[in-house]
Amino acid sequence: MKNHFLSLLDITSDELEPLFALTDTLKRSPSFRPLTGKSAALIFQKPSLRTRVSLEVGIHQLGGHSVVLSQESVGIGVRESAADAARLLSRYCDLIIARLFDHQVLLDLAEHSTVPVINALTDRSHPCQVLADVYTMRQFGTLRPGAKVAFIGDGNNVVASWLEMATLFPIRFTLACPSGYEPNAEVLRYAQEHALEKIEILRDPLLAARDADVLYTDVWTSMGQEAESERRKGDFKMFQVDEELLLVAKPKCLVMHCLPAHRGEEVTASVLDGSHSIIFDQAENRLHVQKAILVALLEGLSPSIHKFDNEFIHSGLSAEQASPTAGLAGKDLTI
Repeated sequence: MKNHFLSLLDITSDELEPLFALTDTLKRSPSFRPLTGKSAALIFQKPSLRTRVSLEVGIHQLGGHSVVLSQESVGIGVRESAADAARLLSRYCDLIIARLFDHQVLLDLAEHSTVPVINALTDRSHPCQVLADVYTMRQFGTLRPGAKVAFIGDGNNVVASWLEMATLFPIRFTLACPSGYEPNAEVLRYAQEHALEKIEILRDPLLAARDADVLYTDVWTSMGQEAESERRKGDFKMFQVDEELLLVAKPKCLVMHCLPAHRGEEVTASVLDGSHSIIFDQAENRLHVQKAILVALLEGLSPSIHKFDNEFIHSGLSAEQASPTAGLAGKDLTI
């Protein structure tokens, strides 16, 4: 991996499986603590549930410490420039993780930081989410060359990261969106030039969903677009993931949603809560994949796996015995 994780283009196709193998290791043994003594600054301009909890819990599980900074407390771009914030936080922390509106602010943080910067979402892309999605496809046996991912809805930041993923792994990515809601033009152009499989932008959701291995959707109105909500509801009313779309997809098609979901808008409740849905597996895997990203940036990929395995082999301790919370398993704690 590069020094920062700003987009999926900061990893190579050859690094995908080692990163997922590291994720497997961390998922099996949550008591590994390679970040003991390390600290991470988490900057949140946008509201967050999954991102904040998965990162804070993950950093804690890895032995590290997190400091959460809201826009009100930091005021990036108002009270403090991104450049100055990056210079300062680099002296305090070992990682900077940012969930922002403007992607340029993320780039400014990375340019002036001497520690790794991680993109926890910007208006341009959401690489941690899509990396976790692909890991989830792998978990369910759907990640294979030529697998078709049909995204029904807005060509938003999640779509941009799916387009970048298509340049790393040979998935067939199809987006069904209304005219005027296409993905970022620069990202789309790059993906069309470098994708390992076919990329399609269609107007017909049924055509997009045909023979899909994954049906994916997201809210029609993202954070910061609230003023457009009513117009978007009208524009996207024919772009709902429902039983009709499931019928034209593959029989074992997976339904994915990065959450939060608006049941009855971009997806019906029966589909989202049905047997094809793996939305909470996706959400859980944000924790495990992001832990692997943190470790990879600070410790490397393959060396970390061998280092951890050897530590446990030579310690003679089980994962439970080696944990700082050994002896508390099954106990009720009142704080």
